[in-house]
Parts: sequence; C-alpha cells; structure tokens
Amino acid sequence: MEECLIIEGGRRLEGAVTVKGAKNAALPIMAATLLATEDCTLNGVPNLQDVATMAAVLHSLGLKIERRADTLYVSPAEAIVPEVPAELMRQLRASNLVMGPLLGRYHFFRVPYPGGCAIGSRPMDLHLKGFRALGAEVRESQGYIEARTAGLKGTAVYLDFPSVGATENLMMAAVLAEGVTILHNVAKEPEIVDLQNFLNSLGARIQGAGQDTIRIEGVERLKGSVYTIIPDRIEAGTFLAAAAGTTGDVFVSGCRPEHLMAVLAKLDEMGAKISLEKGGIRLKGPRRLKAVDCKTLPYPGFPTDMQPQLMALMTVAEGTSVMVESIFENRFKHAAELRRLGADIKIEGRVAVINGVPDLSGGPVEATDLRAGAALVIAGLMASGETRVEGLAHIDRGYEQLEVRLRSLGAEIRRRRLQSGEK
Repeated sequence: MEECLIIEGGRRLEGAVTVKGAKNAALPIMAATLLATEDCTLNGVPNLQDVATMAAVLHSLGLKIERRADTLYVSPAEAIVPEVPAELMRQLRASNLVMGPLLGRYHFFRVPYPGGCAIGSRPMDLHLKGFRALGAEVRESQGYIEARTAGLKGTAVYLDFPSVGATENLMMAAVLAEGVTILHNVAKEPEIVDLQNFLNSLGARIQGAGQDTIRIEGVERLKGSVYTIIPDRIEAGTFLAAAAGTTGDVFVSGCRPEHLMAVLAKLDEMGAKISLEKGGIRLKGPRRLKAVDCKTLPYPGFPTDMQPQLMALMTVAEGTSVMVESIFENRFKHAAELRRLGADIKIEGRVAVINGVPDLSGGPVEATDLRAGAALVIAGLMASGETRVEGLAHIDRGYEQLEVRLRSLGAEIRRRRLQSGEK
C-alpha cells in the first residue's frame, strides 16, 4: 500500500544532522566493481531504493553482493551474464552504467533502454558514440542496445555536452582498453572525481577528473579495493535549504563545503547566515528570505538537482525570483504542486517567475520525481497547517529515512499509509 508524509508546518529546525554517502557516486562505483578481479568493500553506501536496484542489477549479471550497515561487500562473478533484465532497467536510469564496464572487460552487452525520473530527455547517443569511437560495434533495435568488440582501443573522444553518465560510462569502458584514451568536454562533478579515485584504487591509471579533459592509460587488469564513498552534496543542500526556509539553526555534518559553493552562494544571497565549521556547515535562516535569480548549469554551476528545493524557498522570499532550468526541459512539475500550497509561480518554457508570498498553506501534494519530492517536503515544513506529501517512493529513492532525520531537528513529520479512497 502507498505511503505518504504528514507534515505539520511552522516548526523551526534546530540541531545537527549527518549527511549520508552520495547516491550519485555510489551507483557508478557499484557498476565499476564489474571491472574488479578481486573483492571490493564499499563504505558509506546509503541504504536507498536506487542502491538496492543497482545491487539487484549487479546480482543479475553474476556478482555476489552483501550489505552490512552502510557497507557493501562485492565479490567478482564466476560467470557473467552480460544482459540486464528489462524490469530492473526500467526502475533505474543509472543501471545503464553497467554498459561501460561490461564492454571494457567482457567485450559485450545487451541491455534494454533504462528508466528513471521523467524530468526530460536524457538520450543515450553520447554514450554510444563514445563506445563506437573506442572500437565497439553498437546496434539498437526493439528497445535494446547491443554492443560487442574484439577489444577496445584508446582514442580521443569529444562529448557534445558534458554528460555525467556518458563521462562515467566511457571512463569505465576505457580503463582496460589498449593504449591511451582522452575524453574531452567531460562532466566535472565531484562524483566523477570519486569514480576516478575508486578506479585508480583498483589499479587504473586515470587523471584529470574534475577538469575539462580526462586521460586514461589502459591497463591489463584491475584488482580489488576498500573504498569510502564521498558525502552526498545534494542531501546536504536539501537540509540546508530546509533550515533556511524555517528560520532554523542547523549544523550539517560530514559534508564537503567545496562541493556546495554554488548552493551556498544562493542561500547566502537569500539572507541565510552560513559558517563553515570543523566537519561541516552551519546555517541560520533569516526572518524572511530575499528573492534571487538562478540558472542551473553543469558543475561547478548551480545543480539542477537543487533547483526544486531552491524554488520552494523562492515561493516565500520577499520580491520576485527567476529560475532558469538549462539542463532538463521537463523539470518544473513541482511548480503546479507548490501552487496548491499558495505559491505564485508562472512558467514559460524553461523559465519560472516566482512572486514571493508571505505564507504557504498546507494541503495535499504529490511528488512527481525525487527532487520535486524534497521541494514539497521543504514547502510543507514552511507552510501553516497540515501538508500531505504523496509519491513517497520517489523520495525514498534518494533520501534515507528523511522524515526520521527531520524529526531529530524538531520537525513534526510522520510517515503513514494512505487509506483506500484517500488519493
């Protein structure tokens, strides 16, 4: 039966919360264990539905995976089945990250087109173009992608757009390729750097992650490793935004401020008082937020994964805010839900104009995707009265026990099952 969150708004958030490991770093690193010939131990892996789905994908391919607390133990496959079941692929877009390691190590894969949040078109052409440049023969037919090679050869690949997924897939494909691969115009996210560091801990020779160009010198084999995932910058940003919107005083520990500079700059501009302290970030929210203009951009610009949460703050900020979404063309679905709570938002294409209102009023809303869900929770915390957030499965994909951790900060929030006829 479906669950929802019930939020009684108007409570000030106070206290400390610790950030979990980054989902968007854990998923590619889990996929990269396909390249290892020995056991891998991954620490700091968040206990999320997306992670469980990726574990199921790897298990279906032949890996042995065991979770204890926040650690995953991954053993290499005795035999590999280089084809992912369609039902798993549909649940998680990041399941496409097995393509690079399968092609690099086993020289073949056959996978259905992946699923994930419906936030815009995320075509696979950059991935496939890169695989072809490395010497693979790629075919697409009847909803499947199939690729094979006698052995990948290092080459120069230019990405038309700095796609995170394509950068990760091509890094993993190239580590066992013959010769040197140079990837140009790559994504620079901290999760890319984390993947490089993990692959290098297995014995890969990669340099340049976090910059425009990545150089990969192919090696013959990769061993095992013990590795700790970086903290989740989007989760940290979400807690900081929740503090800012509730005139709160919250210390977010375990995060890395250098990964959050664009987010911190906007929260500061809105009037929040931010201090970088040992082990984390403290934020004190203002009596009333100020309007800002913002445009999402590839890292190190403002992250598209924080756009809905910032928009939630804009709804009650003094003045008129403008949000431009330059990454995904369909990522304003939360705007209609925020309007249900009294927000004044006008959308034209990729631009949202938000006139701040003095207060939001609680009501029933539904999360349409992961980060939209986080925005609606923040809005519910700020609103007067009761807010019911449905579509909880989306939120559980990216936030571990969100309501428990918000309660520890003083929020009045609980999870409950929806009754029949309540939707």
